[in-house]
Amino acid sequence: MIIWLASYPKSGNTYLRALLASYFFTEDGNFNFETLDSIKLFPHLALFEKLGIDTSNENEVLKNYIKVQEKINQMNNNSICFIKTHSTLEAVNGNQFTDLKNSLGAIYIIRDPRNVINSIFNHFDKKNYQEALEFMQDEKRCLIHKENNRYLGFVSLFSWKTHQKTWIKNNLFPILTIKYEDLQNKTFDTFKEVINFIKSISKSNKSFDREKAKKVVQSCQFEKMKKMEKEKGFNESVMKKSEDRKIDFFHLGPKNNYKELLNKDIILKMNSIYKDELKEFKYE
Repeated sequence: MIIWLASYPKSGNTYLRALLASYFFTEDGNFNFETLDSIKLFPHLALFEKLGIDTSNENEVLKNYIKVQEKINQMNNNSICFIKTHSTLEAVNGNQFTDLKNSLGAIYIIRDPRNVINSIFNHFDKKNYQEALEFMQDEKRCLIHKENNRYLGFVSLFSWKTHQKTWIKNNLFPILTIKYEDLQNKTFDTFKEVINFIKSISKSNKSFDREKAKKVVQSCQFEKMKKMEKEKGFNESVMKKSEDRKIDFFHLGPKNNYKELLNKDIILKMNSIYKDELKEFKYE
């Protein structure tokens, strides 16, 4: 059964994925980029193609989400399977993202939107912060990666507001919401909370491996992953539009502080737009 690692882009999903992959899929708890392959992305269109689904047609992709998830669970003999996604949980064109037969639960990572915007600005190569804010407010936003007539990725994203609500407020399955800031500042305690949630919904009797968890947290420090990307590259980084180079995936991390990076007008605008969410998640 699938346990989703869900978030709006640039909110710490890769960080959580690295921690979980190192804890569950290594012997010694040491992270490397290859370990991330233990936790796949969804939708990953290679599997859709293996099932004969026309990936040049986005509606066919959406219609077959559940079918592909059934196949994933069959391939894993219905054992626990972690999958990362940036998709909204909202139905698109009447097509459900998932169902209770295929999903056991989810961990949703939320991040202060005033820090998300700088990462959106950098990662998606936006011209300015206003354009990045429009990206975050777009209720029809999709992320489409296409080469020639072949879709390599199609993610129904919607706005930041809608995205987090569809996951956090869902009644379909259990969900643990964690803050990116806690994952950064209280990494061990937050990671332990995640492991205990996984144990609870999967009814596992396996005890928490405290020593391995400590090694995992040490191994997955942001600066170490940033150094690894610089030395080896990272296949999830994207090309810059105006230059023949890739944009650093591991950009600022803990140094991403909106108070130092954003102008007052954008801060005031975001404080107004996200007033309720900033209060709900105690960002104010």
